[in-house]
Amino acid sequence: MIPPVPSLAEYGLSPESGFLPSEPPLQSLPDPYYSRWEAIVANLQALILSQRLRVTIDHMPILSTDQLNTVPEWRRAYVLLTFMLHGYIWGGDIPAEKIPPSLTIPLLTVSSHLELPPVATYASLCLWNYKSIFPEDPADNLENIVPFFTFTGSLDEQWFYLISIAIEGRGATTIPLMLNAISAARQGDIKVVTECLNTFAQRLDDIGTLLQRMYENCDPHVFYHRIRPFLAGSKNMSDAGLPNGIVYDDGTGKESRHTYGGGSNAQSSLIQFFDIVLNVEHRPTGTKRTENSSSSDEGGQAPKKHHNFIMEMRSYMPGPHRRFLEHVASVANIREFVLENRSDKALCAAYDSCLATLRGLRDKHIQMVSRYIIVKSREIRNQQPSSLAKTRVDIAHPVSQASSSRSAAVVNPATVAGSARKSLRGTGGTALIPFLKQSRDETGEPAIGVLDKGLPVKGPAEASYAPLDIMDEHADGQLEVVGLAGTWKREEGEGGLCHW
Repeated sequence: MIPPVPSLAEYGLSPESGFLPSEPPLQSLPDPYYSRWEAIVANLQALILSQRLRVTIDHMPILSTDQLNTVPEWRRAYVLLTFMLHGYIWGGDIPAEKIPPSLTIPLLTVSSHLELPPVATYASLCLWNYKSIFPEDPADNLENIVPFFTFTGSLDEQWFYLISIAIEGRGATTIPLMLNAISAARQGDIKVVTECLNTFAQRLDDIGTLLQRMYENCDPHVFYHRIRPFLAGSKNMSDAGLPNGIVYDDGTGKESRHTYGGGSNAQSSLIQFFDIVLNVEHRPTGTKRTENSSSSDEGGQAPKKHHNFIMEMRSYMPGPHRRFLEHVASVANIREFVLENRSDKALCAAYDSCLATLRGLRDKHIQMVSRYIIVKSREIRNQQPSSLAKTRVDIAHPVSQASSSRSAAVVNPATVAGSARKSLRGTGGTALIPFLKQSRDETGEPAIGVLDKGLPVKGPAEASYAPLDIMDEHADGQLEVVGLAGTWKREEGEGGLCHW
């Protein structure tokens, strides 16, 4: 039996706000019992700068979650606790490996309730971390939204979150639009499907324009050196001072270490929704479409295991959002419908236009990652060892001359460098450029016609996977342009915001 097209309400979504809350996020927890949590995060920057955050959290009472009664309250608690967590881990001279019970116990309960990991995610940094100045205005208006919390208090960090929030708001209406296209395809309505696809391509182009507004108020140097370190998780953080992850002390005396990726835009359900409805398939990084992962190589050995970062990131989404994507994947039929009606040039052109525009969005993102991460990382690597040692200072506190004797022990993830590092990583934990380039190239594979520089031409061709030209890349794969969240290591593996 064919599954029904998903109902947005069933997954807590709305046609107007999409994956953003249908009601504005709470500006504070209503029960004064949680005033300590609210006060700590409201003064987060001051506590980090004065090096008082850890001792404050260490002496914080263990609060029960029994007073949390509504979904918005649970979400607010998750935002508060994860901001405390990352401030606690990264807001000192060296990273904290052990999280005290006062933070661990409520965080584990709240995370479990929301079906999220106990770490800062896209949901806590962006989806549930904003208020509208005028609630009646849409959330895609950058002049109308403000984040509740940041680690640094800088305009750059606020803007970094706001761009993602506005993209979610701008893209919200594409969800009912494309669900309508799926329903129309079931009815064989070529006209409606074509109209939906043309509108979808326009919305994707709008999102690309919105993404490029990042440059207006987020400086690459501030992002790389001040903001990005706080976004890191505990996965593949050896160079940053967390070789074995972190311990969540739940007071039972049973200590076990855990590793989690940090916030990443791959955790955006909206971006994954775009791929699903267009039937864009993303393989594990490093694999090609023709690879058969179930076969062994010529030597009779099992094939190399590859890591599918995008699928892993679904475990960092709120449970209802994750299940919604799974439901959409079970009914996605647009490419199949286009193939069945490939004689209709307008339909094929509309579908290919969506792929080209989504591919163009990923090109814009690669250029941004290059400017914000690749270039800044190369600046660090090009420093002489002596000057590099001087830059290894705490992310929150510049080391004074009087305290220089202890500077060798201070770790700043933004300045960690070494010849052994081979491949830049995002804060979500994956090898950065190979992942982004492969995701970009995979976006064009389902094309019905031939895509040239992101534009569909000459109508439908034979059913195939059309190769896309690689933009601004040298033969050795190096990017010529000058990329979005943090990178910690330079080798195959996992760590930051913005992996599309």
